[in-house]
Amino acid sequence: MSKKTVIVGATPNPGRYAYLAASMLKEYNHEIVPLSIKTGTVFDTEILDLRQKPIIKDVDTITLYIGPQNQPQWYDYLLSLKPKRIIFNPGTENPEFEQRAEAEGVEAMEACTLVLLRSRQF
Repeated sequence: MSKKTVIVGATPNPGRYAYLAASMLKEYNHEIVPLSIKTGTVFDTEILDLRQKPIIKDVDTITLYIGPQNQPQWYDYLLSLKPKRIIFNPGTENPEFEQRAEAEGVEAMEACTLVLLRSRQF
């Protein structure tokens, strides 16, 4: 079953984990919504401008690729997307945001999107 996944910190740079996650999500037939302050496309999908806080409906998962120091300004917006879960990839762990997400009924996972996909736990 496809899970619409918002990739926060998406990038067209093939050397970055956010790019690898987009690639693997597509490989596993999940719909991706790349979101970043960077511009460009990822696998023929336009990267949406995070600063414009676009409305995104039916979000299953948010996977984070921005460090904890860059997250606070986006807490309200990301939680407003009503995801079922937020994946805090290695290096993005943030107890403050994780607690806030859980308080709003959102599952907060410290995990690696790539590992979850490969091990069929996504």
